[in-house]
Amino acid sequence: MAEPDPSDPLETQAGKVQEAQDSDSDTEEGAAGGEAEMDFLRNLFSQTLGLGSQKERLLDELSLEGVTRYMQSERCRRVICLVGAGISTCIPDFRSPTTGLYANLEKYHLPYPEAIFEISYFKKHPEPFFALAKELYPGQFKPTICHYFIRLLKEKGLLLRCYTQNIDTLERVAGLEPQDLVEAHGTFYTSHCVSSSCRQEYSLSWMKGEALDSTEKIFSESIPTCEKCQSVVKPDIVFFGENLPPRFFSCMQSDFSKVDLLIIMGTSLQVQPFASLISKAPLSTPRLLINKEKTGQTDPFLGMMMGLGGGMDFDSKKAYRDVAWLGDCDQGCLALADLLGWKKELEDLVRKEHASIDAQSGSQAPNPNTTTSPKKSPPPAKEVARTKEKEEHQ
Repeated sequence: MAEPDPSDPLETQAGKVQEAQDSDSDTEEGAAGGEAEMDFLRNLFSQTLGLGSQKERLLDELSLEGVTRYMQSERCRRVICLVGAGISTCIPDFRSPTTGLYANLEKYHLPYPEAIFEISYFKKHPEPFFALAKELYPGQFKPTICHYFIRLLKEKGLLLRCYTQNIDTLERVAGLEPQDLVEAHGTFYTSHCVSSSCRQEYSLSWMKGEALDSTEKIFSESIPTCEKCQSVVKPDIVFFGENLPPRFFSCMQSDFSKVDLLIIMGTSLQVQPFASLISKAPLSTPRLLINKEKTGQTDPFLGMMMGLGGGMDFDSKKAYRDVAWLGDCDQGCLALADLLGWKKELEDLVRKEHASIDAQSGSQAPNPNTTTSPKKSPPPAKEVARTKEKEEHQ
């Protein structure tokens, strides 16, 4: 720091001292900022490529059996489930040419199918969405074996959280409480007036016309409107152009630093930011995918450049924590429950809960997608990593 000139007035000397201190402070802050940027880059490379990081292998085998033994150990106490549409197999799909939900909306002359979930289009033309909502609305479908497997994880004290992309509320119907859930893409469970100056909340029973002094709304031909301002009332599902619920980000920050196992079911892991959740867990945390096909595999460098983190690695020689069970999600949950010794408990739970739902609805019609006792469970998934590992050691 430069010394002040003794011949200068005291005020000038003090000013020069202060300027020099400010300059030194700016230099220190700049250095600190540069170091912070370097730390960020180091951490990004470390998380994405595993450079200089601790990658402890916690599975004794990259297979469903290996995951089972890990779940039965003291190391596995907190499980996060990440689930998508593949676990709700009883709900109609969107894009089948003749039977898909989009195909039945042609009379509304949508500019493109996805417009039905765009908030700007909805505010001008809500009719197509509510026509679709009649097909999707809660109360018409039962939870699947996957849903009840997640409930068993809760009852066993293992479930830290279930992050779902689904909007059908079937996780709640299966017995999960709001604190157990992060409904990443929103939910039909509540609705709000779309007017920014009103935002009145409405319940599921109000929307279905089950509330006291309430008329049927979602299944009528009219559009649900706010009792206060007469604006449209929209279910709290996340449309294109809307932010994800704040709970998604707050829980993500607290949950993933302490998770011991990720179970990913019925999702293509294509939609961000949900898909990026697989990279939020510590590098040693095992990850089990139960799905019809392998997914979540991202080129490490590309993932780093896009800020998506490292993808799943089932096949390479460096694979150490990722396991894929390929097939129907319900069958995958049954296979895992069988290995854990929970299969009968899971089947009994599904039968009991479905009977209760039938009794409440007054319908005894069987659900075509809730068979709990297949004649023969498929073999555990063809975990490629497991096969490769055995071949390499022969």
